[in-house]
Amino acid sequence: MVVDGSTDETVDRLFHALADTTRRDILRRCVRGELSVSRLAEAYPMSFAAVQKHVTVLERAGLVTKRRRGREQLVRTDPDAVGRARQALDELETAWRARVDRMSGLLAGDAGAEENDPTKGPDE
Repeated sequence: MVVDGSTDETVDRLFHALADTTRRDILRRCVRGELSVSRLAEAYPMSFAAVQKHVTVLERAGLVTKRRRGREQLVRTDPDAVGRARQALDELETAWRARVDRMSGLLAGDAGAEENDPTKGPDE
């Protein structure tokens, strides 16, 4: 699937990043405003390094951006990334709805063919 010029690999990274509860929470926290990685780490029962790895996964997926301010790394959610995830899901929904519609059409055609089959009696 190609979403807005993105490859399957890009979409895979996006959904892999969103699959983790901690990363989704980091995104929610950073939507409210830019936070340092050390400030984020205070909120979780894990090491600073573990939080830093979560942030790196989010950054590789394009969900957050980081910038340096002195010794701190500031993290901010990229609002366009949520739109890319939504677009990927919308495209999947469109593809599946089209498949269901085609199957419904085929099944309706088969049912109509059976009703009009002169070789079948009324009890069959």
